[in-house]
Amino acid sequence: MVTKLKIDFVSDISCPWCVIGLKSLEQALGRLDGVASAELHFQPFELNPNMVAEGQDIGEHLTEKYGATPEQGAQTREMIRARGADLGFRFDMDARSRIYNTFDAHRLLHWAELQGRQRELKMALFETYFTKGESPGDLAVLARVAGEVGLDAAQAAEVLASGAYAGDVRERERFYQQQGISSVPAIIINDRHLISGGQPPEVFEQALRQIAAESTSQEH
Repeated sequence: MVTKLKIDFVSDISCPWCVIGLKSLEQALGRLDGVASAELHFQPFELNPNMVAEGQDIGEHLTEKYGATPEQGAQTREMIRARGADLGFRFDMDARSRIYNTFDAHRLLHWAELQGRQRELKMALFETYFTKGESPGDLAVLARVAGEVGLDAAQAAEVLASGAYAGDVRERERFYQQQGISSVPAIIINDRHLISGGQPPEVFEQALRQIAAESTSQEH
């Protein structure tokens, strides 16, 4: 019997570990074929809610926020690039020179979920930022990417221009903060189990198998 799992993936577009976590989670789910299936929902989290519209140089930002030296920053970037490559995702660290506000991207993702295309848009936005170096805070870029994944680009532009779903996104952000989520990715399974960080696929697989087995035994 296949166990259905509800997975809330709390993350931000500008978070490289969120890409790694998502790719690892999807690999793990692929290994659970016949054991468990997942209903995946992407939930909003802003790493930099006060970021200005034009963004900030990424080196400057990391020094200010984490006190990272240029050498530490370079080591971390290389680790992220290598982890991404292992999972089939290309991080172009030279292209991604700035960090941006992502609130509008979260509004668009909320709308995309209502259209049944949230996962496609999420992955495309990660690629737009981390592989191509484009701004996820640019409304024209967001509307174009929505069109590229099969959503109505004109409708996406209307959603973005109107400020739609701002209240919904703020409400969800508050909810997860009140649950104690202060870093991402945070992967919440069946509203009860939390896996934090960009774990390897094996870690996700082991946890999901255990949760699926527990769920099955509770049903009997």
